[in-house]
Amino acid sequence: MKAIRLRPLDKSDWYSVSKIYSQGIATGIATFETECPTWEQWNSKYLLHSRLVAVLNGTVIGFAALAAVSKRAVYNGVAEVSVYVSEAFKGKHVGERLLKHLIRESEANGIWTLQANIFSENNASINLHLKCGFRIVGARERIGKLKGRWYDNQLLERRSEVIK
Repeated sequence: MKAIRLRPLDKSDWYSVSKIYSQGIATGIATFETECPTWEQWNSKYLLHSRLVAVLNGTVIGFAALAAVSKRAVYNGVAEVSVYVSEAFKGKHVGERLLKHLIRESEANGIWTLQANIFSENNASINLHLKCGFRIVGARERIGKLKGRWYDNQLLERRSEVIK
């Protein structure tokens, strides 16, 4: 899919990004969120750098962003990854392109460790992260409840080979 272009995500992308995020919520294995946030809520959660959208023929078909894992200075180089792809483009390597580019962006901005908390049932996302150099460091059992059911998360991380 060579026609796909990656570029920085900005506020004008929010309508499309929110629709893709809502698709993820609907799967029941992408996030513990049950409602799509407003732009202001989403914007305050994610770092201002390393926000990307994948665009095909002028349409946003996926996005990726980083959130700080802590406000403590010692963790300034550690961020949590979010990658979402439109249902219509799953299995077409859009997530892989986004995640690989996000890794480069993160390193350019001083991030030395990326982490992902992924539902144990979300095999596609786990495999994507493994393919992009993440490793499973453990399972967080019954870490959260969604619609009355407990879920486990796999904790994955990727340590930069650029920032030492």
